[in-house]
Amino acid sequence: MAYDFAIRRAEPGDRDALTDLCMRSKGSNGYDEAFMAQCAEELRVRDSWIADDHFWLAETVGGKPVGCIRLSIAGDGETGEVGTCFVDPDWKGKQVGRLLFGPLFDEARGRGLKRIGLDSDPFAEAFYVRMGFTTIGRSPSGSIADRTLPRMELLLDSDQV
Repeated sequence: MAYDFAIRRAEPGDRDALTDLCMRSKGSNGYDEAFMAQCAEELRVRDSWIADDHFWLAETVGGKPVGCIRLSIAGDGETGEVGTCFVDPDWKGKQVGRLLFGPLFDEARGRGLKRIGLDSDPFAEAFYVRMGFTTIGRSPSGSIADRTLPRMELLLDSDQV
């Protein structure tokens, strides 16, 4: 199957376009303006994420970002965290998210990680289950007081991946 996008490492010049992508993707879940305003700072892509973490983007031939994913590695060297994973609303259902996990899993395995965690938006939980993650509890939202998110984990030595 041919895809109309390519995956590459994010670069510093991608920061603002990636922030816009994250906001549009999150907003496509039906959240209102007030909710999105509360999430804006948490969704803003930082230069340090691009420089220090493992950050990939999917982009069209014309250079438009249509998805992104970011892996950070804990100090223990055994645990990773998916801190960013978003797909352009017009590209959902077109394998962008699934294919972005390819380089993330390769990086995690290459570094000998044993597990990857993430806090999922409730609307994305089913997608992460399809990617092999299991819901293990709840985590406080980084943006919304009194809101909790599904806490998910994938064990890399499992047969799920």
